[in-house]
Amino acid sequence: MSTLLRPKPAMAVRGARAAGPSAWMVVPALVFFLAFAVLPLLGVVFLSFTNWNGLGAITWAGLESWRTALTDSVTFNALVVTLKIMFFSIVVQLPVSLLLGVFTAGRQRYRAVLAVLYFVPLLLSSAAVAIAFKALLDPNFGMGPGLGLPLLAQNWLGNSDLVLFVVVFVIAWQFVPLHTLIYQGGVRQIPASFYEAAQIDGAGRFQQFLHITLPQLKYTIITSSTLMVLGSLAYFDLIFVLTAGGPGYETRLLPLHMYLTGFRANDMGAASALGVILVVFGLGLALILQRLGGRSRSASQLEGA
Repeated sequence: MSTLLRPKPAMAVRGARAAGPSAWMVVPALVFFLAFAVLPLLGVVFLSFTNWNGLGAITWAGLESWRTALTDSVTFNALVVTLKIMFFSIVVQLPVSLLLGVFTAGRQRYRAVLAVLYFVPLLLSSAAVAIAFKALLDPNFGMGPGLGLPLLAQNWLGNSDLVLFVVVFVIAWQFVPLHTLIYQGGVRQIPASFYEAAQIDGAGRFQQFLHITLPQLKYTIITSSTLMVLGSLAYFDLIFVLTAGGPGYETRLLPLHMYLTGFRANDMGAASALGVILVVFGLGLALILQRLGGRSRSASQLEGA
């Protein structure tokens, strides 16, 4: 009995800790990933080489669905719209969320209260946000006519020159709080000694922000930008409820085009091909953004890596 209860040697315990957690701990997550990510993706790849209307028999079509998807002028337009939304989302959300994150990272109590208010849009679903803004921007019964302001009483969602910027504004309104939270956490990880040393050297607030805060947030900015880029490939529900891709094809971005091709045009083969294109496009952009972080993304920012 005493042999069974004998404690393990200290060297063995330290060796087990150095070896890290067992590989078996990743099995549950790996099973879920295979079942709900890899297998459905393989199914989509298979459907992209078939003809299927969603109800009838699935027939082999070779590259016909790919040819249909790639030669359609609407597909190219959807890709351009997606890139536009991606670009303007980063241009708007990145500086706004960065500045708000730096501001809310302060220890003053009023900043904590404002931070709570900033994060309210995160509690709302994209569909609810789209319905609210669609009602507010209605040219006949919306905010403009209600307040008697002719400037706001125009057809924001029906004007092809304005609708894209309205969509970008609504997206920013909902998702800026998320990136603000990311930057707030990043700023609070920067040691206060950095700023104290800068103050001793006579650096002002702007110089501290430029030479301390921004360099220390390098990987945070890359992470946030990656989320913005990949999020631009998933703005389906908000745009579908807000504009349904209109007017014309002005806001018909790639995921919405994929949905309409599959469930409105009943062409699941072409829709699956668009889905594969969307996945490859998103992975490529994510890899490019991650490469911007350098070879050793795990290196400490505090050491100037």
